[in-house]
Amino acid sequence: MRIFVLDGKDMTSKAEAYRVIGATMEFPDWFGANLDALADCLGELPKETTIVFVNTAILEENIGGYAGKILETFRDLSEECGFGLIEKR
Repeated sequence: MRIFVLDGKDMTSKAEAYRVIGATMEFPDWFGANLDALADCLGELPKETTIVFVNTAILEENIGGYAGKILETFRDLSEECGFGLIEKR
């Protein structure tokens, strides 16, 4: 089982959010800074993966409404693909 911890306080801009997500989750070099690329990479995760996303409220403060789109992508792909997702505000 792999566990990845993503911290919203480290994501001070939209570009930085994608950089932190890609680096922390060890996404491939082709990972782009957009929701489609995020969904593609999340869709490849094994079911034995758990993602713990902390400080989501700070992420929302940092990048506004776009944080909701990122978090919704994680939620949707978690349901669709079966990996674990834990969110902590």
